[in-house]
Amino acid sequence: MRMMLAAAFVAVAAAAHAEDRWMTIPKPPAMPEAASSGMAEVNGIQMYYATYGAGDPVLLIHGGLGNADIWANQVIDLMQDHLVIVADSRGHGRSTRTEEPFGYDLMASDYLALLDFLKVDKVDLVGWSDGGIIGLDIAMTHPERLDHLFAHAANITTDGVDPTVGEDPVFMGIYATWMGEEYKRLSPTPDQFDSFVAQISEMWATQPNWTDAQVAAITVPTAVVVGDHDEAILPAHTERIAALIPGAKLVILPEASHFAMLQAPAEYTAAIRALIDG
Repeated sequence: MRMMLAAAFVAVAAAAHAEDRWMTIPKPPAMPEAASSGMAEVNGIQMYYATYGAGDPVLLIHGGLGNADIWANQVIDLMQDHLVIVADSRGHGRSTRTEEPFGYDLMASDYLALLDFLKVDKVDLVGWSDGGIIGLDIAMTHPERLDHLFAHAANITTDGVDPTVGEDPVFMGIYATWMGEEYKRLSPTPDQFDSFVAQISEMWATQPNWTDAQVAAITVPTAVVVGDHDEAILPAHTERIAALIPGAKLVILPEASHFAMLQAPAEYTAAIRALIDG
């Protein structure tokens, strides 16, 4: 039944909005050949990582249910003059998980431990959705590890999430279905997608829950980014984050949604470069 509903969502979206790119999620190209890849032991899990290119380091952190391969468009561009680091967050993609409750502090700690493993002191961090929240967490707790933060489609309190996202045909129909297939393809526990979703959903129900004062204390140069058709984050909430962080730049990507890095890859990567190379 769930797969039938998902297919119906996809069909409706394709038929009614074929001309609107924010109603689609184009698949990324294949990832290029990595300079290095492997599994890092961090905080009791095996965390998949890969690196590409050379130069000033950039860490790309994907969103909930996703995996590192979503960043292929950005990796192909940025690796020309940067060391690009990607990873699968705990329980996502090729990485393992434990019974420990998910939390953004814990996931931020995973990524900091990965940077330690790779002997990388400081990065430009590009985070999408959960990845953006992890980026904000690191900016608050370990600003010395970041040169810049590109926080795309993040929220700082749970009321920043659009309550209709659970019925959205793109998010729930296209994205969630695709990520279920990706989990089966990549995960060391391919039959546990439902239990993984249940575990991470407990985090989403209560986190993040930061105060305005905590967010306003961020000193890392930050771009707060959102697509103008984002399905998951309320526009006023994004504006609030940008207003709270001193000197933050609000970037609104036109004709794009929560999945702007796939819908408008050239514009998205140009926005990254405007922050980190500008």
